[in-house]
Amino acid sequence: MSTSAKTRIVGSSVPRKEGVDKLMGRARYVDDIERDGMWHGATVRSSIPRGIIRSIEFDPRIDWGEFAVVTAADVPGENHIQLIFADQPCLADGQVNHCEEAIALLAHPNKQKLREAVAAVRIDYEPLPAVFTIEESERQDVIVWGEDNIFKSFLLEKGNVDQAWTGAAHVIEGEYRTGAQEHLYIENNGMIAEYNSAHGVTVWGSLQCPYYVHKSLMAVFGLPEEKVRVIQTETGGAFGGKEDFPSVLGSHAALLAMKAGRPVKMIYDRMEDLAATPKRHPSRIRHRTAVDANGMLLAMDIEVATDGGAYSTLSSTVLSRATLHSPGPYVCPNVRVRSRAWATNTVPYGAFRGFGAPQAIFAIERHMDEIAAGIGMDPIELRRRNFLQDGTTTATEQVMREHVIMDKLLDRALTESNYYARKTQFAQENPASAIKRGIGIAAFFHGSGFTGSGERNLNSLAGVDVTSEGKVRVLVSSTEFGQGTNTILTQIASEAIGLDIGDVVMALPDTGIVPNSGPTVASRTSMVVGKLIQRAGTQLVSMLHDKAGLEESFTRAEFFAACERYRAKLGDVVSLCRYEPPPNIFWDDQKYRGEAYPAYAWSIHVAQVAVDTITYSTEVEDFWAVQEVGRVLNPVLAGGQIEGGVAQGIGYALYEKVVWQNGRMANNQMTNYIMPTAEDVPPIHVLFEEIPFMHGGFGAKGIGELPHDGPAPAILNAIKDATGVSFCSIPLMPEDILAKLVVASSIEVAATV
Repeated sequence: MSTSAKTRIVGSSVPRKEGVDKLMGRARYVDDIERDGMWHGATVRSSIPRGIIRSIEFDPRIDWGEFAVVTAADVPGENHIQLIFADQPCLADGQVNHCEEAIALLAHPNKQKLREAVAAVRIDYEPLPAVFTIEESERQDVIVWGEDNIFKSFLLEKGNVDQAWTGAAHVIEGEYRTGAQEHLYIENNGMIAEYNSAHGVTVWGSLQCPYYVHKSLMAVFGLPEEKVRVIQTETGGAFGGKEDFPSVLGSHAALLAMKAGRPVKMIYDRMEDLAATPKRHPSRIRHRTAVDANGMLLAMDIEVATDGGAYSTLSSTVLSRATLHSPGPYVCPNVRVRSRAWATNTVPYGAFRGFGAPQAIFAIERHMDEIAAGIGMDPIELRRRNFLQDGTTTATEQVMREHVIMDKLLDRALTESNYYARKTQFAQENPASAIKRGIGIAAFFHGSGFTGSGERNLNSLAGVDVTSEGKVRVLVSSTEFGQGTNTILTQIASEAIGLDIGDVVMALPDTGIVPNSGPTVASRTSMVVGKLIQRAGTQLVSMLHDKAGLEESFTRAEFFAACERYRAKLGDVVSLCRYEPPPNIFWDDQKYRGEAYPAYAWSIHVAQVAVDTITYSTEVEDFWAVQEVGRVLNPVLAGGQIEGGVAQGIGYALYEKVVWQNGRMANNQMTNYIMPTAEDVPPIHVLFEEIPFMHGGFGAKGIGELPHDGPAPAILNAIKDATGVSFCSIPLMPEDILAKLVVASSIEVAATV
């Protein structure tokens, strides 16, 4: 195949690499895997939100000699999970800080006996006061963490907010709240571990970030990196929920394997997975905004508070992204954002698709509609007047050097949705109908890749090699869990080299094989890792030109013949590339200022809703998503990402409510934690604009997290359009609508008497 046909793979909807194996049932998930002599593991968990462990008692009616039993005393290295901060114990040692915290581990070959044994362990506690909300943590009546209950805080400042109020024609204030959200991946958390004193620890599991697990295992076992191996198995969904927690479960399974002297499998059922694993951070965001008589933003004073749970896990990165996205895609000369992540005695909160941006964007996009109402302006016009444009600066004073087309996206969204005609029609029909219809909008951006200096610090390494079987192999620690990593990266490699996609395979995400290309998070895979693979493929071809006589134009047979000549003379055919930051990307961590992200994806969402004023239920009837995400590498997969993100966003807005009782999730089953089904998801019209980003893989920017950001504010803006009543918290349940509409109706009746 000639290199002249370089545009036929990237940009085309080639089939998913792993699709056939999944369709035919050949894909092997962690619970499908058996090891010789394998036992099963289980966890003994805290039943109280906070307290001192007085004793651990084992019922004498159980023959404990049949079991492997692990407590904190059995941890050979550090009893801490290694994330951003190492504050979370692998196993509780002396104190528990949330319900479901792991205290002891058991393993046995018989699952039924294992369940009976878990029930036969008794923990005696001295209960301590606990806090469950941001407001309780702020009062500091109880110190959960550190000296002030704050995991992390940020201060973002631009201009002079305090001097801006005097020149304002209007000042609008609002408070906006978002709840916890469960990931609800199809496959629950699971791990298999083996331990050998000579070779160390090996774990297989359902996970996103092999090197995160690798780092924790090194610390927990006190082992050098060459004695720890982490292998991702087929993973049935993640959404951020398998970024940090597999480090906990992998460590638990490995500790049991060490104690039992045989392989151990730990698989959570759905109830345990819902109750014991991280969720999206709840938030409370307050806005105070000054605008002039023409609707131009003069000042934004924003307070962001997130609930971090009992341990910090990834709260600092979630808070940072929430901070940076809280001013929205708007120009404002004076901005101050004060943000804090608070400790409480609930399960630690973690990463979830968008991690911080959905909370912040819900607040700013609801607030923009409130500003418009307060000053008597069309919310569309208010947004249009204040959009970031080429050459303007964000709240961190990042200059918009990449082309910004928010006006074009807005025009297309309004046209495709027939926005104004529908709005007029609903206003005419609603007074006489029990079904009130409305249409609402959200405008937003999402930073691609890690924040600020994050990508420089990661210093990712990725590449390709050529196997002796005649395949190009992509070498990355980026993982596939349903989003299309395997397909996209093989498309990029085949395009860069000039081969058919069938000649390119993915290496198993195995820390014994692949380099550390960074975690599969933050909408970075196609952009950052994809660019590394593009460079590595081009570099491989150049290497074969220089060292193995490959001609400029070559066939498939000539390429692999050159690879054999190279291997015979010089050894392995491999090309690795290290991350190189784009020019003009500089971030000041101390001042919290500069280029927050190398690129942004941009979007407009429009939602049409119907509110039933008899049942007080809300249905999303139609949805339009228009976005600019750089080059669309695979249109079918890209469209699927948008549709899936919108569906999750609908759940976030209207259905998915975590019910807490004394710090424990009370509705930890799918019969009473309600997510939208196919019948609850409307037609989703997905539309793309493309402005390729030269520093992303073949022009790609981030796409996976963007579609979760906009549905909730667009839906609640549509509900206000339908009912005339503002709602500022999600999830918005029928009982919430009932309560507020009854109050609004009472006020209206009183005004007419």
